[in-house]
Amino acid sequence: MSMLNSDEERHLRRAIALAATAAGAGDGPFGSLLVAGDGRVLAEEVNTERTDRDVSAHPELKLARWAARELDADTAAGTTMYTSCQPCPMCAFAIDRSGLGRVVYALSADQLVTLRPSVAPAPPRVTYLGPALLDEARVPVEED
Repeated sequence: MSMLNSDEERHLRRAIALAATAAGAGDGPFGSLLVAGDGRVLAEEVNTERTDRDVSAHPELKLARWAARELDADTAAGTTMYTSCQPCPMCAFAIDRSGLGRVVYALSADQLVTLRPSVAPAPPRVTYLGPALLDEARVPVEED
């Protein structure tokens, strides 16, 4: 017995179909859709990292940005994002900031790594130095 109802399964299957569309276009196999509280599909997106040459062109991030621009807070809170894979940390943060209500995903991040070991997170290659210049940096933050 599935933990999802038939409408949720249908939406999640659509996300998986969108993932196949992305893969067919030469992009990573990820797709997502945003559904209103009444069941209407508000928007759909596919991964376009390779075709757009944009490392942030994940479907979840594109939908979160769309929702933040186009939906009022109450409408956003009533939505569900259906996505083919558990959102990465970048996308999860954007989803949270955009005020979406919930996310339903097919593959977990661990399952994805098992299926495609090449997507496992690599150790950070960027060196960070900070915090620094607190007295100066705090001014615009405190004035906001």
